[in-house]
Amino acid sequence: MTSPLSLERSTLVIDDRQYHFLDLTRLLPLDRLQRLPFSLRILLENVALRSPQSLPHFLRMLQGEEAAGEVAFYPDRLMFHDTTCLPALADFAAMRDLTAELGGDPQRINPHIPAVLTIDHSVIVESYASADALEQNLQFDFRRNAERYRFIRWAEQSLDNFRVIPPGTGIIHLMNLEAIAEVVTVDVREEVPLLHADCMVATDSHTPMINALGILGWGVGGLEGQATLVGEPVTLRFPEVIGIALSGALAADVGDSDLALHITRLLREKGVVGKFVEFTGPSLHLLPLESRATIANMAPEYGATVVFFPWDQRSADYVQMTGRSEEKQAIIHAYMQQQHLWRTPASPTPDFAQLIELDLGSVEPCMAGPVNPHQQIPLSRAADSFRDSLTAETRALRWQHQAYPQAIEQGAIAIAAITSCTTTANPWLVIQAALFARNAARYGLKPKPWVKTSFSPGSRAVTDYLSACGLLGELEKIGFDVTGYGCMTCIGSSGALQPAMETLVNEGLQAVCVLSGNRNFPRRVNPSLGHGYLTSPALVIAWALAGHISHDMLNDALGYDAQRQPIRMRDLMPTREEVEEWVERAIKREFYVKRREIIWQGTPHWQQIAAPGSMHYPWEAGSTYLRRPGYLQRLPRDPATPLSLHDARPFLWFGDDVTTDHISPAGAIPPTSLAGQWLLEHHEDPQDLNLYSTRRSNHEVMVRGAFTNKALANRLLPPEKRGGGGFAWDADHQQILPAYEAAQSWLARGVPLVVFAGERYGAGSSRDWAAKAQALMGVKAVVAESFERIHRTNLIGMGILPLHFDAGEAARLPEMDGSEALDVIGLENLQPGSTPLRLRIRRHDILLGDFALTAVIDSQQELNYLLHGGILPFVIQQTLKG
Repeated sequence: MTSPLSLERSTLVIDDRQYHFLDLTRLLPLDRLQRLPFSLRILLENVALRSPQSLPHFLRMLQGEEAAGEVAFYPDRLMFHDTTCLPALADFAAMRDLTAELGGDPQRINPHIPAVLTIDHSVIVESYASADALEQNLQFDFRRNAERYRFIRWAEQSLDNFRVIPPGTGIIHLMNLEAIAEVVTVDVREEVPLLHADCMVATDSHTPMINALGILGWGVGGLEGQATLVGEPVTLRFPEVIGIALSGALAADVGDSDLALHITRLLREKGVVGKFVEFTGPSLHLLPLESRATIANMAPEYGATVVFFPWDQRSADYVQMTGRSEEKQAIIHAYMQQQHLWRTPASPTPDFAQLIELDLGSVEPCMAGPVNPHQQIPLSRAADSFRDSLTAETRALRWQHQAYPQAIEQGAIAIAAITSCTTTANPWLVIQAALFARNAARYGLKPKPWVKTSFSPGSRAVTDYLSACGLLGELEKIGFDVTGYGCMTCIGSSGALQPAMETLVNEGLQAVCVLSGNRNFPRRVNPSLGHGYLTSPALVIAWALAGHISHDMLNDALGYDAQRQPIRMRDLMPTREEVEEWVERAIKREFYVKRREIIWQGTPHWQQIAAPGSMHYPWEAGSTYLRRPGYLQRLPRDPATPLSLHDARPFLWFGDDVTTDHISPAGAIPPTSLAGQWLLEHHEDPQDLNLYSTRRSNHEVMVRGAFTNKALANRLLPPEKRGGGGFAWDADHQQILPAYEAAQSWLARGVPLVVFAGERYGAGSSRDWAAKAQALMGVKAVVAESFERIHRTNLIGMGILPLHFDAGEAARLPEMDGSEALDVIGLENLQPGSTPLRLRIRRHDILLGDFALTAVIDSQQELNYLLHGGILPFVIQQTLKG
């Protein structure tokens, strides 16, 4: 038990200025503190400062005297990208409206902590492989999204604590690393400024990239982010911390992409979903900050909440290089050392729940595919991995098209993209790719004519250093011109395939995408592509030159020199020493200093947009982008009413690995889709249907797009009717309809619906619309073997029950056809922690079975959300109560 004295502030003098901080050695003896994982040290400080009433409980959990329980985490700041922020802003506007309609003060619906929006998810690879691709794509972006951007301008004027990094600047996670991250927060609201470790969350699943800089933060759903903005904590179970001890060194032909994919496969196999992962070991100090960022970025691909790299000299070097002020650096140095948050090679190894040993020398060149980021394969296995995914009848098929000089085989590469925050944050990987491109151009090698190439850097600092050292032009020589500064291909904004390739795909060609991103789920990158591979930027270029995934990248020639001698991948790949020499020559602090000064300005396109502020947003009845959300047009649920679920119906029944991409798409809106038809009926230009991700502030579009992924198969339907997307029985059990249309018939009768699934339901992006759409369809519960963390919290945020099958129970389910009635017994006893429940399945009043379920509710806060019908109704109720 801590005493009140232990929470007194200590004094730290830096450059003759006095600061206060909460000395952790007043909470734990120094020897015990030094055995604590660094991530838990920061969490301890946050609890002590922000919720001191729960500190004794937290300390008992730290020391193993009490079982893991609830922890309330209060971040200092929050970051959004546009596809989560636009719906959040629409929700804020609608909550103001509903609060006023219920007699409350709408001014209280306002961010309580600083929020930064980075607009990086809207730009599409329309133009490519040309000198004006960047400008053309920006013009497309601003024309299509003018209404959305005016809305953001309105929010800038109307909300407190809200700032915007405009389009064409960079990706959220690089902006965080390069410019926004504080490392040490200086709270000047007190008479003597208070120092504490920078803590943050962001509404993107790859937020743990910031853990590379010794900052505690993770990804949350958009709904949880909104609650955080109005002062609610992010709650979690006391985390289990898994250590990874690095030893040895990477081989000369192994890069950071190989290491990141190796760790992704390793940790997915170990099972770290919902856990903290922290790096340690004798070789950790050798790993550059950018290498750490590439690894930490992949956190959602193996399910970890946090992937933490303690602050050390490498971190300090990065902060200096990226242009932080001398004053800021002095504060960071003094505080991190004083607070025992600075790791050195001599620091004691913390006590971890489990320690995984990783010899860096054991990592080999690799890729991941063909459908999941954790499917690590050696380069030599690429062709086999694709071939194994085809049936014997389709493997040998070939196609001819007049646009191409040779026959096209299964596995032709349709898209080759250097993209995403994962690798373009890493100068070593980017410069390796540029040198590879230079070497290929010297031999006159070009990508195959059917390959759509693109280069989407994570920030303008990347093109600054490439231009300054003359390497940007080398990428342009082989078709990898800059297409934009945003996520682009990695999130499905890849644009259309080449017309001829699209024709062949429609005729049955199984084409492939290769990208340097973090996800390759079927049809994520492009709705026409069911296979994808992740690899390094240099190998993206190599595969573009090969043009086909059946190419043996280790042995087959990519071309021939003037003497008809074969040119292989290894002949073009620069040596590790050459890359490191160029990195040392190219990376200058001045590039980052210049960019830090102008990230808020935006391009001339942005500067021309203006919108006046107001308390209430003036919704436009005819808008196809911005509509008052359907789930915020009704009164909140009465929290005094017990939860219950009786006489529900099974709606959809899926297998394993249903991702948020499957549930709620982000790519282009097809004109023939239900969403496309709605837009056309509302007089939208067929050329400007845009992406689902840009329409997330229009519930009419988003709910119609739910469960339309062609990879989905509903087990409740007859076998011959299951494929091709999310179809379901209507309420009369007479017609099989698209999920949206079928749901409308059930909603009209007021019948609650249940979704069944296997393992890892909701993996992938932190896409709150994957939960919102289910709520608007009338889904009241999802019963699955396991859930990915963020989607589970998003379901709770929309008032949907995430229920787990007990071990072996899913296998006992009877074959259902959608006509069954479902009752969940025991919901009135729901409590934080694990609550046992029973699922009874009836057909025509005959009991088909009784199955054991568990409701896992991480905190009282989550239970409150469920009792109120979701996070947003809870926030409104709290606002009305004052």
